Amino acid sequence: MKNFLLIAILSFLIFSCGTGNKSFSGSSQDATTKNDTVRIANDSLEYEIIIVEPGFQSWLVSQPPRGFYGQATLEGKNRQFVAEYNNRVLQPNRFSRNLYAEQINYDPTIDYGYEVNYLLYNYFLYFQEKYNQKFIAGRN
Repeated sequence: MKNFLLIAILSFLIFSCGTGNKSFSGSSQDATTKNDTVRIANDSLEYEIIIVEPGFQSWLVSQPPRGFYGQATLEGKNRQFVAEYNNRVLQPNRFSRNLYAEQINYDPTIDYGYEVNYLLYNYFLYFQEKYNQKFIAGRN
């Protein structure tokens, strides 16, 4: 699979960002996780992104709707976000390994489509807000 590494990294990133923050009973956590799981897949390009982050779905509803930003805008922002994120992965002495576990393989030459770029962009915004991180491409 061409983008298996991207899938694995994003999955690991997402799982590592939201674990261990609070204690919940098993049934409440399972219900929250099911409600806050976003899956994007395209079999022809062989990629899949799964975002499992409690609160992301409800936060996403409050953001500008799909179509508000053009795909080119989202791709440009995502390139900046991924570059900044990967930069932080390479600096474990400055940035927490719990937040910045592995690099993201986002290839700007691949057309991931609007939905992937929209959700990835919004996930980076959510990540910044939830974990009090400031990225160069983030909105202020």
